[in-house]
Amino acid sequence: MALGPLALFCVWWLVNHFALVTPRLLPSPVRTLQSVWTNTLSGGMGLDFWHTLSRTLQAFGIAALFGVPIGIVIGASEKFYRSVEFLIDFFRSTPATAMFPLFMIIFGLGDFSKIAIAAFAAWLVVLFNVAYGVMNARRTRIMAARVMGASRLRVFSDVMFFECLPATFVGLRTAVSLALVVIVVAEMFIGGDDGLGKRIIDSQITFDLPQLYGTILVSGVMGYGLNLIFLTLETRLVHWSGR
Repeated sequence: MALGPLALFCVWWLVNHFALVTPRLLPSPVRTLQSVWTNTLSGGMGLDFWHTLSRTLQAFGIAALFGVPIGIVIGASEKFYRSVEFLIDFFRSTPATAMFPLFMIIFGLGDFSKIAIAAFAAWLVVLFNVAYGVMNARRTRIMAARVMGASRLRVFSDVMFFECLPATFVGLRTAVSLALVVIVVAEMFIGGDDGLGKRIIDSQITFDLPQLYGTILVSGVMGYGLNLIFLTLETRLVHWSGR
């Protein structure tokens, strides 16, 4: 697990040491990590980390809360899904950043606007994956349950629900990563007083490159950590996937 970060550190250090990229544009990894440590001790980086994480989790929570049940309802009827497929695919294919002006007009420039646009983008991902999982539940298991006399409710709760869990977790993992991306970009361009995105754009303006690269690294660590958490949950809760 440590091999990847170590390789990145070594390559970064060699590029900086031999000036393959001018040090003005690429500070050494040591200076970058020192900047992260200093800003963390001062409290600024930690607060920005928390604000970004909080917005991301709020957006993801909204997306999961509405995406999972609506996805199940839509996926349970293939005809219903086909009737709304165009709308789902259209908005899912539209870059979330292109929706910034609309959400700013509707919700203003506060935190709720950032959370709303991230929740909307993540919701579409959850909705699509859950609906796809329900529609593609193994027909043989569903038919076997019906032959044994299971009611529609039992077929759904004991067969279809568990069959769609692998696709649901894929959607949740993708959604939390997408929510983080949208939140960071929103913090950069919609405005605000805190967050990792705000720190990135401020570092660019002041040309504080160690802090700029350090904040990008911290954002990557957050994204990796969130993905790892959901991957671990998926491995433990959906251990029968693919069997």
